[in-house]
Amino acid sequence: MNDKREGLTYAQAGVDIDAGNRMVELIKPLVRATARPGADAEIGGFGGLFDLKRAGFKDPVLVAGTDGVGTKVMIAIETGKHDTIGIDLVAMSVNDLVVQGAEPLFFLDYFATGKLEPHVGAEVVKGIAAGCREARCALIGGETAEMPGLYKAGDYDLAGFSVGAVERDALLPRGVTAGDVVLGLASSGLHSNGYSLARKVVERSGLKWDAPCPFAPGMTLADAMLAPTRIYVRSCLAAIRETDGVKALAHITGGGFTENIPRVLPGEFNVRINLARVPFAPLFRWLAQTGGIAEQEMLRTFNCGVGMIVVAAPHKADHVVDVFRREGETVARLGDVIAAQGDAPRVVYDGHLAL
Repeated sequence: MNDKREGLTYAQAGVDIDAGNRMVELIKPLVRATARPGADAEIGGFGGLFDLKRAGFKDPVLVAGTDGVGTKVMIAIETGKHDTIGIDLVAMSVNDLVVQGAEPLFFLDYFATGKLEPHVGAEVVKGIAAGCREARCALIGGETAEMPGLYKAGDYDLAGFSVGAVERDALLPRGVTAGDVVLGLASSGLHSNGYSLARKVVERSGLKWDAPCPFAPGMTLADAMLAPTRIYVRSCLAAIRETDGVKALAHITGGGFTENIPRVLPGEFNVRINLARVPFAPLFRWLAQTGGIAEQEMLRTFNCGVGMIVVAAPHKADHVVDVFRREGETVARLGDVIAAQGDAPRVVYDGHLAL
């Protein structure tokens, strides 16, 4: 018996190749705008190219990092605000590179969705391109995956990958010792960590995303919660190169102060942080009060107002602070490096957050 049913197509299976091509055409100008020495930021080939020699490096060490944006993407999807989540994606990778003294060179993204809507994808890439321009790295490629069997229509997820370079003799951390000064650079909000807990707090509050923000007058709750992650690349590189006083940097992501600061400390040293000096923004106070979140839970979940920790030589700390402030950062002197003692915590807290 002959089977006279029509042959299936990829489109009937839920994958629209033409939509993918339309998205590529929409994003090409955005990608070209990220060109920098070493990369022309053209897409369409099988791999992106980068010329280290053209970028001016002599004895470079490559540094690579990858990350996503966590459940923050769910707020973007639920509110239809897609143009800044790409900034978060870039920030989470390039901020990890600069803590080792590396200059971000290029970035690649992965955008996965159930049904590709080219205008949504283009809005996401608009944010990615903006983040790349801020970090001065080229967007040299990416991947768009339409997977209707894995994601429901309207949903998407993001991942990113960045590579940077640093001259071998400039790698961080280096020379951290007791007496070094610990500085904090203010965050722009939650950045891209702790959103599973933050969304639970919003649920408990009963507020909708379009409600007036209870901790930021003149904004909706969604706008405040979607504030893009601050990119610290330019200011950190300026401080490293101009002062010779930066010994270590720690990007405060998931795990907060408690988990991230020890990652850049030699085993024989701890840090002491005066919590009264932390620029604890109204957002974090609202989360703590509305969710009944204890101080220690805040410190190991959120950045609490500090997105980057800087360890500086004491005799050069003032110069380091001046450069960061010139570059637009809000800087707080949080504490110092101390000798480790027995089983004492790696991060010793004095005082309390302004909960």
